[in-house]
Amino acid sequence: MSQKRSQARRHAVQAIYQWQMVGHDVGEIANQFLEEQDLNGFEVTYFQDLLHGVPKHLDEIDDLLKPALDRAIESVDPVERAILRLGTYELSFKPEIPYRVVINEAVELAKVFGAEMGHKYVNGVLDQVAKQVRTVEIKSKQKR
Repeated sequence: MSQKRSQARRHAVQAIYQWQMVGHDVGEIANQFLEEQDLNGFEVTYFQDLLHGVPKHLDEIDDLLKPALDRAIESVDPVERAILRLGTYELSFKPEIPYRVVINEAVELAKVFGAEMGHKYVNGVLDQVAKQVRTVEIKSKQKR
């Protein structure tokens, strides 16, 4: 995956975290991020898609996460919650991106922003979500 797309995810996680914590309008948060960042350093349209997609599909995302979590979504560390929501959005609404790429990117984000062992939690949860929403893709990979 391109470095610019990885950077878009990184900014999106920060923006989603901010949205979760303060509840500002997603458009305002997006504008703030775009004013502060070097726009050549990341894929702006992908950042926008992720930032607007997570709140728009929040109920679906949280419903997919519920069976994979060992606690209520509100009890998950806010940084890891943002990463899990972003990863679940990509798994559900970005079928062109291989599920392993989505999970790997989320794990890398958790290593940077999350708690010490948060990346293992993110990996386990998103693996379960992938089994729900990417069944065909996972089975085709297992046959090879």
